[in-house]
Formats: sequence, C-alpha cells, structure tokens
Amino acid sequence: MNAKVQSLKAFLAGAGRVALVEVAGTKGSTPRETGALMLVSGSATFGTIGGGQLEYMAIDKARQMLFSPLEGQMAAKRPEGVVSEGTASASSTAAATPPGGFAATLPSRGRDTLDIALGPDIGQCCGGRVELLIRLVDPALEAKLVAAAEAEEAQLPHVYIFGGGHVGQALASAMALLPVHVVVVETRAGALEGMPEAVETSLTPMPEAMVREAPAGSAFVVLTHDHALDFLIVAEALKRRDAAYVGMIGSRTKKATFRNWFLKSADGSEAEFARLVSPIGGDTVKDKRPQVIAALAAAEIMTALARYYLPVDGPKYSQSPGGGRSTASSSQTF
Repeated sequence: MNAKVQSLKAFLAGAGRVALVEVAGTKGSTPRETGALMLVSGSATFGTIGGGQLEYMAIDKARQMLFSPLEGQMAAKRPEGVVSEGTASASSTAAATPPGGFAATLPSRGRDTLDIALGPDIGQCCGGRVELLIRLVDPALEAKLVAAAEAEEAQLPHVYIFGGGHVGQALASAMALLPVHVVVVETRAGALEGMPEAVETSLTPMPEAMVREAPAGSAFVVLTHDHALDFLIVAEALKRRDAAYVGMIGSRTKKATFRNWFLKSADGSEAEFARLVSPIGGDTVKDKRPQVIAALAAAEIMTALARYYLPVDGPKYSQSPGGGRSTASSSQTF
C-alpha cells in the first residue's frame, strides 16, 4: 500500500471527529486548484488547501462545526451516509458577507461554505477568490476518500530509477515526496538498503527487462555503477515511444560514446537518440553533489511528466469525493 494511503487511513482512524475542507471553486490567482482537499480534526490537519490566512480561516470554521453542540446532537441522530441537509442560499451568503470579502453560510448541520477574496484584508494578495466546501466526515464519506486516494495512487505516473548509488538514493528520496510511483531497480542487493518507505524496490539480474514491462508514460532515469549496463537500459528505453522521459547520468563524452554505440551496434536511430536527456538535471548548475543533481533532475522529470500528461482536448470533468465538480487536471488531492 502507498505511504500516502496508509497515512490517510491512520489519520482517519486516530483523529476522532473530522471535517473535510474542499476547494470547490476558484477565480483568478489562488494558492491551490479546484479539488484540493484538507482534513481537519480537533488537534491536527491532513493535507493543505494552500496555507496562509485562507487555511487558518478554513480550519477555524471546520473546528467550529466539529465542536458545535448542535452538530454533536445531530451527528448522533443522523443515519449513516447522511452528512448534512445542504447549504444556505446564495442570497443569505451574500447578506452575511462583512467587509474584507469573507462570506460564510448560515449554520447548516454538517455542511457549510466559505467564499473568500484573497486580498490584503486577510493578509494575502493573490488577487483571486476561493470557494470552500466544508463537510463533516461520516463513514460513507470516509470510505469515498480512501477509495479516491487508492484510485489516485493506481494512476500515478511511474518513475524508474536504475541504480541505487549516491545519486540514486538522493533522487529516490526527492521523488518519494512527489505524486509519482517510484521504482528503484538494482542488480546489487546492498544498494537497495535504506530506500524511503514509499519507494518500491526491485532486485533483478536483468534491469533492462523492467523497461519493457513498464506502463506507458513512464520516466526512466539511468545511473547505474556500470556504463555498459547504462547503455543497455537506455537503448531499451529509447525504443519505448510512449516513454515520458529517458535520462542518463554522465558527461557529454559519455553521451557521445553512447550515441556512437547506439547507432552502430544497437540498431538505434537519430530520432530515438534525440529523445535522450543527458546529463540529467541540465548543465547550468555546476554542482555535482548527489543531492543537488537529484533536485535538478526531479524538477526536470516532473516537467517532462506534466508535458506528457497535459490534456490536449481541454479539461475533463469528474465527480469529487466531496460532491463537487472538478477538472481532470486538478483532481481531488490532499
């Protein structure tokens, strides 16, 4: 199970009563996109809707709902799966808006909305506007949240890191924090020790075979201890026209040597070779420390994945766990 899903389940299991805050709509410049989620308990939060005063206001409102005497009574009487009876009308919301752009609905037994202008009056100058939907989490909604997190995990792009040396370890640690499924592939068992918990590891005598089995849209980063092995893996990856990224660590000399071998001995083409990124992370920053290379390469890989998965026919709408509508490019996420 993915570490994020595990963390979500652990939070829900130990938090007691919980409220879900969802970014239900945005206008202009905002810190998070439509569909961003945050869970709020009496003493902790899980996820973020962007931080700052916006988030403080949402947490405060959510905790007012959690500790409302009326809510406590209604929660005991409410049938399983029923979270609330709806929000106040738009007219009542507008009438309750004080100077500064903070709009809140009237108390609604388990469901409320905030309409917040991100201006200097609340200490944020983004200039946009955010609509938040806040709901109490019951067993039915909790199950939807877990199912949505599991579905999100199943659809994450795969990043294959071939080599668990110093740069491989650093890159695995960097990528483990990002919304991708990381697989570190090695021929040496000892090189896989100490990998982050969220990272999948694979010990195999034929790492190039992992390239053939990878799903479409994967990223392949090659940095093993053996240049000949690097060449075999990269050649296999460049044959994958559906790869989002193919990168190889090394110098320009190494890249030139690979090109000569690839074209003459591996039946490669110039078009295929042109897709190779080497050195990884670019050569603008002249710093060869593993952590620096990893940071630069991680940004490069995420950019390549974003370009690969960017919708070409406009946003697609899907139903959110909180009941709102969102675009596929901004799916529900903590």
